[in-house]
Amino acid sequence: MFETTQNDILYGRLKLLQPLNGPRVNLDTILLSAWVKIRSGHGRVLEAGCASGAISLLLVMKYNNIHVTGIDIQSELVELANINAENNNLLDKVKFINGDLRDKNILPSQYFDVLVINPPYESLTAGRKSPEHSRTTARLELTCTPHDVAEFAYRVLKSRGRLFTIFKSERLDVFLSAMKNKGIIPKRLRPVYPKMNYNSDVFLSEFIKDGGEGMNLLPPLFVRDENNNYTQEILKAYEPDGFI
Repeated sequence: MFETTQNDILYGRLKLLQPLNGPRVNLDTILLSAWVKIRSGHGRVLEAGCASGAISLLLVMKYNNIHVTGIDIQSELVELANINAENNNLLDKVKFINGDLRDKNILPSQYFDVLVINPPYESLTAGRKSPEHSRTTARLELTCTPHDVAEFAYRVLKSRGRLFTIFKSERLDVFLSAMKNKGIIPKRLRPVYPKMNYNSDVFLSEFIKDGGEGMNLLPPLFVRDENNNYTQEILKAYEPDGFI
């Protein structure tokens, strides 16, 4: 088992054990959980790459009538996620399993209404590998490429099911191409900027399986203002309703 820390997430609403040196909750985690919009009747939710379970747990705290299944390739993270579910009295609303999203038999096909994923951002040729294997797996496309995400989404989502993601802006073309080639059609996209006059570093997106033509490009989301403080909209991401 990892060496862990216990942290208060969203002003203490969630108590989370997470690895000291592995993948940890960061701003991207909070942005993605705030970005997800689950419609009435969409009760079957799947999070791929769930790590220690933060997004799954935040979603079941936000939406009453859903059940979330989380899957991760790292068994020790899944163990932590299940402990976190128990510690936060949410075992009846979530289930975490160990598995590889590339395994076609790990989950039922065309079953889920919603898929949420924060996939690895970096290609294998980008940068240096971390000596911490768990962190490397979360950051580099060792086990999950945009193509893998597209294949997985098309397999597990019902027709008209929705995919919510956050991904690196400089690879927007790669990600959108992979999705559209599998019939996962972009519907909402929002670029995120560290602050004014900087390039976007990540983008939030929503896709529909077998969706029709047409996409909304939303206004930019700035993380910090001219005084280097979090913007009001970013602070809303830490509130129960998020910024959607």
